[in-house]
Amino acid sequence: MKVALVYPPACDPTAPYLAIPTLTGFLRAHGVAVLPIDANVEAFGALLAEAPLAGLADRITARLAELDRRTALPHAEQLEYLQLARAVGDAREVPARIATALATLRDPVRFYDPAAYDDAVDTVEAALGVISAAHAPLHVDFTSYRTPFGLLTIDEVARETSPERDPFHAWTTGTLAPRLAAEGAGVVGISVCFPGQLQPAYTLAFHLRALLPDVHLTVGGPCITQMMIRLRGTALARALGPFDSAVVFEGEQPLLELVRALDEKRDLRTLTNVVMRDPLMGARYVPAHGMTDLRALPAPDFTGLPLDRYLSPTLTLPYDPTRGCYWGKCTFCHYGLAEVGTAAYRERDVDRVVEHLAALSARHGTRHFYFSQDSVAPKTLVKLATRIADSDLSIAWGTDLKPEKYLTRERAETLRRAGAVACALGVESAAPRVLSLIDKGAPIEVVGDVVEHLAATGIAPEAMCFTDFPTESRDEALATLRWLEARRDKLGLFIVGTFGLTHGALVAQDPAKFGLADTWQVAGDELGLGLFFAEARPSKTGADRARVDRALDRVAGAFRLRPYPWAGAVSTAHTLLVYARHGRAAFQRRAHADPTAAAPHEAELAYDVDALASVEERDAEIWSELVTARRAVSRAAYDELAAATPPATPQPSRYRFAFGEAPVHVGRRRNVAPNRLPPRT
Repeated sequence: MKVALVYPPACDPTAPYLAIPTLTGFLRAHGVAVLPIDANVEAFGALLAEAPLAGLADRITARLAELDRRTALPHAEQLEYLQLARAVGDAREVPARIATALATLRDPVRFYDPAAYDDAVDTVEAALGVISAAHAPLHVDFTSYRTPFGLLTIDEVARETSPERDPFHAWTTGTLAPRLAAEGAGVVGISVCFPGQLQPAYTLAFHLRALLPDVHLTVGGPCITQMMIRLRGTALARALGPFDSAVVFEGEQPLLELVRALDEKRDLRTLTNVVMRDPLMGARYVPAHGMTDLRALPAPDFTGLPLDRYLSPTLTLPYDPTRGCYWGKCTFCHYGLAEVGTAAYRERDVDRVVEHLAALSARHGTRHFYFSQDSVAPKTLVKLATRIADSDLSIAWGTDLKPEKYLTRERAETLRRAGAVACALGVESAAPRVLSLIDKGAPIEVVGDVVEHLAATGIAPEAMCFTDFPTESRDEALATLRWLEARRDKLGLFIVGTFGLTHGALVAQDPAKFGLADTWQVAGDELGLGLFFAEARPSKTGADRARVDRALDRVAGAFRLRPYPWAGAVSTAHTLLVYARHGRAAFQRRAHADPTAAAPHEAELAYDVDALASVEERDAEIWSELVTARRAVSRAAYDELAAATPPATPQPSRYRFAFGEAPVHVGRRRNVAPNRLPPRT
């Protein structure tokens, strides 16, 4: 039986991810025929082209014209109008620019030209905004895929599968489904690793279920595991949606057993860690040990993936020398591949790792790797680096790392000799009390020493931090930012996120211990994806948060930061390539280049975009009322609150539209019918 393994949008298109190659290597080693498909890079590739983007630009213009003819706009249509109007300047330009932008990202010379690179990234980001606006109220980029109600229930997911709502509809139905049929795939497995893939994965499965009714559809991955293991009975059955089964925890062995059982027409209900519908319970699975013996696994197999279609000039391959977290104590953290707490830590034999890396490098003609694991033990990393340095293997690599006292200057030199160019460090906070609550295990002074040691060898230390851990004060948040600012000449890059509560984390298991008064899920969230909390005593005022934001802006000003997955974001393939070419200080020197100028155009809209902007504040208030006050979300409740928003009435206003800019108000004419937007040129 042939198995198709599909990696869905929306995710990083600059390099392959590890999930499909790992499963492919395991199944092929056991004699299973595998068709690996990176639907993320292929589906986005089908959209990011001149003709499709031109069609979406025309769709935006037509929808704006339709709304312009309305005598009033209620709440939801005000939001849509804003999204459409803000995309007009980009929609006119990106169809003609997109081919050059994609070519630049794959070009071994222009990629390293900061002005050319910035222009290419700006164009691709603008194209994503056009795709989103044409399917409003969708927001899609390479890390997220959001619609207001899309993941509340399976019924809501199904509502989003129409061609008008699903940007990947044409590719899924016109390219993917016929390919699967032609290849004779009997099993289609969809791997969902990140939240931004969840809704597209379900949408893709709904289409395949309709077009290929005899195919067994299964789903797995960390994101699915985190969701499924919290559901029971009929709720679990509902969560299966269009899927016949789901694999929870690590997928290699359960997926192999599922394929064999299907091939031999055996009863599937006895399989372990495979969710199946059950006539009495709704759905269930037989739990079992969910950890794969990493030492017995073959190398990931990338053969069959479209390795020439990733948006990079040089292929960067992921590899997992370890799995799980060797520390496993951070109170904010929970990995989906474990029943409680973090996934058990396991290692490959370092000699086998070197063999795998050498073989992958030779087979695919690349020397760039990212060691993609939860957190490798520093001792193991140094041991691996020693083997690499002593071999004939010449590679450049980066990894994520917990800073430890063990990482001396001498050991950092060993990492550098082995080809290390970047290490992303889990700093979290520079406030000792907060670090103690997190149970990070290393004082901030040790973290600072590790940064110094890595930087001194030419390795780029990247700091991963966040604010708003429960009870963190303004001064403690500022301490983290001051720590970053003091090391701006040593750090390659940094990120400062915001704390979010995760199912299974110790903070969620014992909230009172961490200063939380309450945690809750909202009624109406059938899949249980959202988890919210309230502090017993608010730790920051609005003024405090504004001061922290200003301090963050000041620190960020010393770097050329970019959103994921571009060069200038932590732990990305593009960032690794720039470090390897220009050294660890590459992003301290880079200034942003303005996008290539395009002639602006003016047009009159029936509604004043600036005046409509206040509806976004109102929308935030509605969601706050539903999530925090009522703790229940539904379309009916949302519509009830939205109905209190005053309808917008026409105010014909003239705007200037330009690529990369928000619409600029240039005047108002009263009692004059709005002009149509001029055609694209």
